[in-house]
Amino acid sequence: MSLSERGRGHVQEGISFLKWVLYACNIGILVGAVAVAFHWGIDWVTELRGEHPWIIWLLPLGGLSIVLLYKGCGMEKDRGTNLVLVAVREAEPMKLRTAPLIFLSTILTHLVGGSAGREGAALQLGGSLAAWVGRKIRLDAKDSRLMVMCGMAAAFSALFGTPLTAAVFAMEVVSVGVMYYAAIVPCVTAALVALQMARWLGLHGTVGYEMGQAAALTPVSMFQAAVLGVLCALVSILFCKAMHAAPHLYGKYVPNALVRAAVGGLLVLALTLLVGSQDYNGAGDPLIRRMLAGETIPEAFLLKILFTAVTLGAGFRGGEIVPVLFTGCAFGTWVGPMLGLPHGFSGALGMAAVFCGATNCPLTSILLAFELFGGEGLSLFALCSGVSYMLSGYYGLYSEQKIVYSKFKTEWVDRKAK
Repeated sequence: MSLSERGRGHVQEGISFLKWVLYACNIGILVGAVAVAFHWGIDWVTELRGEHPWIIWLLPLGGLSIVLLYKGCGMEKDRGTNLVLVAVREAEPMKLRTAPLIFLSTILTHLVGGSAGREGAALQLGGSLAAWVGRKIRLDAKDSRLMVMCGMAAAFSALFGTPLTAAVFAMEVVSVGVMYYAAIVPCVTAALVALQMARWLGLHGTVGYEMGQAAALTPVSMFQAAVLGVLCALVSILFCKAMHAAPHLYGKYVPNALVRAAVGGLLVLALTLLVGSQDYNGAGDPLIRRMLAGETIPEAFLLKILFTAVTLGAGFRGGEIVPVLFTGCAFGTWVGPMLGLPHGFSGALGMAAVFCGATNCPLTSILLAFELFGGEGLSLFALCSGVSYMLSGYYGLYSEQKIVYSKFKTEWVDRKAK
């Protein structure tokens, strides 16, 4: 290659770098602002339900409204987060209407007390907005994929306040075993700009959870963390199987979508009345903090799985990530102390490990532990999450996620998560 050709190559690389920094900054500002509004909306309806607990009696009506909303917009067959993964891997187009639909329907789910999170919904929100921007500026298929990942990272970061986790998750979740390193600068930039936008608008003054004292790194604590990782892998499989089984059971016994949504609302209402509190409605963040602070509820992880599967399987909308973290925290704070680990630290390990087993994203899980809990005990977080990742097999929250490389051998697998 001649010097002139090398020079032209460097110039093109520089232009590409500047182009993507500019794109990412704009996506961070746009998606960050929308994600903040989304955050405010969910917080407002959650507070409203807390002040007026009777609102949970509207669960059947809320489910019906969401199904009718999607049907009226011609999106009744929307695949949720799975469509975002396909948009990145195969450049399948995303419709702009996905953004307002997931925005309104997730807020409605939280208003009436459905068990769901917000970060998974944010992936759809950010991905669809970024895809729309990509179409407007006439990006080709390859660049459109990067743009969708920028939107995913920006929305996750603005909502959760964890920019490194958000950026790596967008690159890691689509194809297990393959990282989209070409997206690292755009995703990190979009995530950081979105976080700054969120902070400028008043969110994330403090980020993270208090877990108390971490265990020291010793052979004993390594063994304890590894055993907890094995058990968290089983819990993550249970969570994924429940999430996939629920819509199939609803479809089999209640084929009509409107009736299914109403029945699902009635079931969540009945479960809430049986439990006697609304701890398992919504995302459940207050109970996560109580458990990390010392509360132990042995049955909490099973109840959260049941509430979430019944809610989302019926047609309500929302994310799965915070319910996964809730499940991991509840399981960790119950089992970890039996293994000899500190209570709060056990809950934190469980959050990272169950998240890792359910999403098949080990690097994201380690960064999540770092950004939520600080660097203390990070080696044990990595061990626990790594064990959970390996032993969770080929199960996953998202059926369109592809396992490209085996978790056990250095060989090509290329199969979808189940």
